Amino acid sequence: MKARTLGRQGLTVSAIGLGCMGMSQAYGPADDEESIATVRRAIEVGVTLLDTAMSYGVGHNERLLGRAVTGQRDRVVLASKVGIVRDEHGAHVDAHPDRIRGYCEASLARLGVDHLDLYYLHRVDPAVPVEESVGAMAELVGQGKVRYLGVSEASVEDLERAVATHPISVLQSEWSLWWREIEDDVVPAARRLGVGLVPYSPLGRGFLTGTLPAPDDFGAEDLRRGDPRFHGESLHRNQAIVTEIRALAAERDVTPGQLALAWLLAQGEDIAPIPGTKRRARLEENAAAADVDLTAADLERLHAVAPRSAWAGDRHSFAAHHTTRSSA
Repeated sequence: MKARTLGRQGLTVSAIGLGCMGMSQAYGPADDEESIATVRRAIEVGVTLLDTAMSYGVGHNERLLGRAVTGQRDRVVLASKVGIVRDEHGAHVDAHPDRIRGYCEASLARLGVDHLDLYYLHRVDPAVPVEESVGAMAELVGQGKVRYLGVSEASVEDLERAVATHPISVLQSEWSLWWREIEDDVVPAARRLGVGLVPYSPLGRGFLTGTLPAPDDFGAEDLRRGDPRFHGESLHRNQAIVTEIRALAAERDVTPGQLALAWLLAQGEDIAPIPGTKRRARLEENAAAADVDLTAADLERLHAVAPRSAWAGDRHSFAAHHTTRSSA
């Protein structure tokens, strides 16, 4: 697996990482044993960046990942997050500095490790200045509990304030062929500040694979039921674009998902997407995208059939609900 360096502090990760959230929540039922086998297969094929959070499955995801990396800690870059708390009542944002150390120590205990390689502020807490949250996280770096810091879904202003408080190695945001809004201001700001980029949902919550069932067939707990991009006229417009992507992928003898991941990798050497899966076969497919090199002609054709302006559906109302109720 090719490696990439994110940020200016020396964090090196595999070009393709693994998002682990779906192994515990949001995408229907999962099988712990298959999930563990998927993580272990990821390590075998050279995927080093493993992404979890304290909120995923109310701690289940960290415990699962801890089981999966037993005996292989030195081969992986463990990333977790603080700032979203999930319980039986739902989820809420909490990044108060007085509680961050306790949250981190609980994550370490669930994972069964003595430090995290990367610790994200999952969401900026509207009740707490970002400098205070990042300052508390910086103390964890000084204590050896965390190596590098990141922020997730931060605005340009919040990212600037975070960087001014402590070096930030990574910004994690939704970014894919079908959601490109961060290209306007967030991506340029991150590059100006020397912050690497870790796109989550790089396959459009599975949509860009071209293999999803009809939205009506999603399980009751599947978060895509609430995403307007999967419904009505927006769905029809988006499906037409994916049909074109499938045709281009077939010409290149790759899958649509691999084409979508290769497109993201082609946007810069400071990018390492984390497609999520809970199955070994899909993991292997995603990891192989790191070896798909797109030519300038490939990129031009892809932009012609899937221009940013062609995709339909408002992510914002969904994302606002998702943050407070069922956060990724």
